[in-house]
This record gives sequence, structure tokens and C-alpha cells, in this order.
Amino acid sequence: MNTFNPAPLGLFGFALTTWLLSMINAGLLPGAGLGMVLAMAFAFGGSAQFVAGLGEMKVGNTFGFVAFCSYGAFWWSFALFVEIFAKGVPGVMVGWYLLVWGAFSFVMFIGTFALNKALQLIFGFLTATFILLALNDLLGAAALGEFGGYLGLVTAVLAFYLGAAGIINGAHGKEILPIGAKA
Repeated sequence: MNTFNPAPLGLFGFALTTWLLSMINAGLLPGAGLGMVLAMAFAFGGSAQFVAGLGEMKVGNTFGFVAFCSYGAFWWSFALFVEIFAKGVPGVMVGWYLLVWGAFSFVMFIGTFALNKALQLIFGFLTATFILLALNDLLGAAALGEFGGYLGLVTAVLAFYLGAAGIINGAHGKEILPIGAKA
């Protein structure tokens, strides 16, 4: 019997939005694509993740609720910040914004120690991504930002994989794509 699993929706919302932004951060897409990323951040990264978080609350998953609602709000705030408020904001402010999200991601990473290995990898890479992107803005070190973009791509692919595992494993009623046993 299939049960309601909101996680794939949230994981895909996170993965696809992170994938596009990370391609810009890594220098693989031109910065002119930022408008596309902002639209995705609001509609899929923000809204779909927040809905998934509410679904996680319904099934009693505190970790999923906090993760998806928080990162959904991150994408909303990111889109608003870049589109409305960021004009003329010093890079150091962007650095602090990213650093606090890195700190939050680290707390969530610690929480994954009781969960599966795929989530551990996602949150480990996400924490490193936020820290590198923050240091780029705080220190003016463009190479760190580019490397952070590449780590963001790894994070996105890992989240995409876990979302795919949720869909495929759930549809088949057995583990087709392994996610690593719970700790």
C-alpha cells in the first residue's frame, strides 16, 4: 500500500532550483539567467518545498517539516532579496545572509546522523556550499564562490537522486535506488 510521502516534491524543488543557481555560481551559465532562477526559486524552490514541509508535518516528520519549510522560505527570501533589496547592498551583507544559512544547514546536518546516508551527504555538501559562498562575499574571494557553485551542483544532484529514490522506491514498493541505511 502506498502512503503519502511529500519528500520527493520538496527534494525536487530544492534540487532543480539549486542546480540552476549553482550553474551560475560555478560560471557554467551566464548571470543573465538569474531571472529564470528567481522564478524557479519562488515557484518551485520556495512554494513546492513549503507545501512539502506542511505535508511532512501531516505525517509527523519534524525533520522534514523544518527542512522543507525552512529552505522553502530560504528560496522565497532569496528571490525577494535579489530582486527587490539587493541593489546596492554590500557583498558583506550577502555573505552574512549565506553564513547564517550555513549555520542552520550545519544543525540540520547533525540531525541527519540519525537518518539515511543520502540525507547526510546532501546536508554535508549543502553546509559546505553555503560556507564557501559566504566566504566569497565576506572575503571577496571569487574562486571560493566558483568552488561553492560546484559543491552546490553536487548537492543538487544528491537531492535529485534522493527525490528520484522516493518516487521510484515508493512506486515499486521496494528499494530500487539505495539511500543508505538509517544510522
